[in-house]
Amino acid sequence: MSRFFAVPLLLSAIAASTQAIAAPASLAPLLHSIEERLAIADQVALSKWDSHKAVEDRPREQTVIASAVGLAPQYQLDDALVRQFFAAQIEANKLRQYALLSRWTLAGAAPDSPRPDLVGSIRPQLDVLQKRLLQQLAAFADSRADPQCPQWLAAATHKAADDELQRLALIRATAELCAKP
Repeated sequence: MSRFFAVPLLLSAIAASTQAIAAPASLAPLLHSIEERLAIADQVALSKWDSHKAVEDRPREQTVIASAVGLAPQYQLDDALVRQFFAAQIEANKLRQYALLSRWTLAGAAPDSPRPDLVGSIRPQLDVLQKRLLQQLAAFADSRADPQCPQWLAAATHKAADDELQRLALIRATAELCAKP
């Protein structure tokens, strides 16, 4: 008789755990914009390949973070959260750039694709994305403290990208998105 009740209880527990993992609607657009920002890393890497500039650019990184922190009050976001979030975006972007540059060095050449201007084309795209990311981070902010947040991110990042490098960069970009208890 106990087996008769055990199976429905097990199925109920599985269903409850599946429901518990459902992420808020605000997560998908945020992840999409993070992925969009990571895709721009390919263009930045091509620019750095051609110019032989270093991936690491601390003054530029500090400018990007300071700009985002300066906008934080408009989105009712904490400065520390914005600083941490954009530092993670930059680190993920650099991870992708380093890996691509290594891949191209091994191959002896970078892809033969159009090279947008870093200052005139790529940075304005990043500026537009910055505001969208702030808006989406604000929409997701209340969900950061949910105990299911790490599971939402793990599920989303593991199915989001077909490219392993993109997946790793996305994991890095979202590594500190959930609030610590």
